[in-house]
Amino acid sequence: MNYRLLPWLLLQALMIAGCATTDSQIAGSGSQVEIRQIQTREYDTLNKAMTLRSVIATLQDLSFVIDKADATLGTVTATRYDRYVMRMTVTVREKDGERIAVRANARINEDAVTDPKTYQDFFVALDKAMFLTLNKVD
Repeated sequence: MNYRLLPWLLLQALMIAGCATTDSQIAGSGSQVEIRQIQTREYDTLNKAMTLRSVIATLQDLSFVIDKADATLGTVTATRYDRYVMRMTVTVREKDGERIAVRANARINEDAVTDPKTYQDFFVALDKAMFLTLNKVD
């Protein structure tokens, strides 16, 4: 065996292994129902416009750049450029005429993000924004 090639082969193996683990850790795993539950939160308000403003502010606070916002459809699409490019689409809709449902859907390239932490981080920040807005705290 040519031992001069060994460091090069080892470096190539490490690079391939390093790239493969990043996406799988972020993408996570889970059933479709579990993922939908993780992606959705309900709020005791019927003010869709205020909720959309809170969603936009939250995404910006989380270093996302707003790509498109449509108040009629109740959707906001944003992109975050970090170690990877993540696109998040958030949908705001009335539910049962008493509440607002907010559903976030994140993707890295073509892969859906199913890691609960991604959605928990978003909803923790949105919960704070919604609380402050609903209670008119500046």
